[in-house]
Amino acid sequence: TALTDEDDHIRDLILPTLFTSQGERVNRPYFGCGLMQLVFAPKSDELATATQFLVQGALQKWLGDLIRVESVTATSEEATLNISVQYVVLKNQERQIAQFSQGV
Repeated sequence: TALTDEDDHIRDLILPTLFTSQGERVNRPYFGCGLMQLVFAPKSDELATATQFLVQGALQKWLGDLIRVESVTATSEEATLNISVQYVVLKNQERQIAQFSQGV
């Protein structure tokens, strides 16, 4: 087995929070924020703002005891969704940036 440091562990917690659709997990039907549904949505300022609030809300709900989200950037290019999350690890007050890409 391999070990990860705390920064990698938190990043590994953010990834499923972003890309798990609600209802996908049996024992946690409200877990996740379902960003994959937004890949094919028409691009607009309203969608970008809604995505930002969706991600911030899900991360606050599920990881609020570990991190404080400072900013979220979401872009869609063809069939790929790119997310950048800037957050502060509450345990040591270190600022981190995690970037994720998910294609369909």
